[in-house]
Amino acid sequence: MPPHISLLNTWQRLKRNTALLIAGGAWAVQFPDTVQRNLRWFFMDGVLASGQDAIHLTYLTLFVLALGANKAQIGLMSSLASLSAVLLLLPGAMAAERAPQRKWVVIATGGGITRLGILALAILPFIAQGPVAVTLAIAIKVMMDGFGNFSLPAWTALTADIVPISWRGRYFGNRNMVMSITNMLVTLLAGQLITMAASPLSGYQTVYGLAFLFGLGSTFCFAHLLEPPRQPAPVTLNAYRPAALLQSLREDANFRNFCISQMAWNFSLNIAGPFFSVYQVEQLKATPAIVGILSIVSSLAGLPALRLFGNLNDRLGAYRVTLLSGMLIPFAPILWIFTRSPWHPLPINILAGFLWAGYNLASFNLLLALTPPELRPRYSALYQIAVMVSAAAGAAIGGGIVQQWGFPAIFLLSGIGRMISLFHFWRTVKPPVISA
Repeated sequence: MPPHISLLNTWQRLKRNTALLIAGGAWAVQFPDTVQRNLRWFFMDGVLASGQDAIHLTYLTLFVLALGANKAQIGLMSSLASLSAVLLLLPGAMAAERAPQRKWVVIATGGGITRLGILALAILPFIAQGPVAVTLAIAIKVMMDGFGNFSLPAWTALTADIVPISWRGRYFGNRNMVMSITNMLVTLLAGQLITMAASPLSGYQTVYGLAFLFGLGSTFCFAHLLEPPRQPAPVTLNAYRPAALLQSLREDANFRNFCISQMAWNFSLNIAGPFFSVYQVEQLKATPAIVGILSIVSSLAGLPALRLFGNLNDRLGAYRVTLLSGMLIPFAPILWIFTRSPWHPLPINILAGFLWAGYNLASFNLLLALTPPELRPRYSALYQIAVMVSAAAGAAIGGGIVQQWGFPAIFLLSGIGRMISLFHFWRTVKPPVISA
């Protein structure tokens, strides 16, 4: 065979395999071209968004500190951002239910305003310095979190429409795996760029410019989705009054119990969650480099889990996989009590990274399965509010406990709380009936 023919065949095979990969796998060929096209664009949207998030979520606090912020201002930024996120979830759900196309709700807010916020942070040092720059950075962060969560109910509902229900485990398993790899690579690249820059501030500006390009690419991909036709719901403000929302939860006992179990779960998680890195540095005397390596090890441990639990999700169902992957997670914080050196958390992080990859994948698929399609934006908003409020309460209470009784107390309470919440989940939440 002539060399150019061999190269052409290799190129064609590579294109075909890549197309199958970004559609979620070889199983996608059974669906119409429109479905495969949406799966590919949605896959690339997630990969590029993970590149943006790798920079923004990892380096924002350090960037704002480089602008001159103090610890109190960092705490204020986090609190205000969380508040804005909670306040805009229900308006976002109403917009998603009333909009003819949910795609444009996402593009205008999460894919538009928030990504312009990334660009604004990149150019901020050119137009402001000192306290003014810090104030503007906090305002931008608050705006980004608010509008990012405004888009979340529409994004959740659209996700359920795009990804075939019987293959969600494998699709999100593959998608999340590539997103995790992208996140790790971009995090390392951004760290090197910041280190090599003439000054830390210019380094942060460079990587935020890169984050904006990732975000722009993500929005471009999302804009190419073909949204299934739907009839917007005639939603009124009365449907979003507290009494009406509580009535919705009373009528759907299974979803209500799911929310309660997840509130208890996230409350328990955040009793200890914000303090693991503090414990590593203060008690185990770990360097930032060791903390970073252990974090990457946890992410690497999750990669094979995504493939395994993705397949199990489609075979056993999201309910069973949530239970299966969650059974050992409560023991992870308890094991931290026995760590005595910087590297002792290594096996714990490997175990936790593996289990959390499966749990997060399955619990998201379970959320989609438990929410009725016509009310999915509203239900997802209620779920996110429940999770965020309980997580904030857990962190606040955990902070008080660690000050009074130390790290072992929060590790033990976090583990016990996770056990109780998982038991509540098992006893009160019923597996959803799925029709492919």
